[in-house]
Amino acid sequence: PEVNRVLYVRNLPFKITAEEMYDIFGKYGTIFQIRVGDKPDTRGTAFIVYDDIYDAKNAVDHLSGFNVCGRYLIVLYYQQGRMEKKLDIKQKREELEALKAKYNISKSDTEE
Repeated sequence: PEVNRVLYVRNLPFKITAEEMYDIFGKYGTIFQIRVGDKPDTRGTAFIVYDDIYDAKNAVDHLSGFNVCGRYLIVLYYQQGRMEKKLDIKQKREELEALKAKYNISKSDTEE
């Protein structure tokens, strides 16, 4: 993965606050921004933007697998391409469902 100053964190406790995130991640450098997921499909995730790429690398090295409230953090470098692929797949699926509805095709019609 390409090293950059934006981190994507998974497996966070659902009730973690931005202040607690600053306490954990701020030990490794100056943080520009933290975004904690608050929607049902983004809960337990966060984006952390460091001011410096070396601070981000230091955080990844030290916090991957770190235990927070009985959960082991997964700390990754943010990869724009992977996020775009997820959005693209979701969009394609929605287009497919719209076409199925338009042409009145049910799941049983597509199974053999």
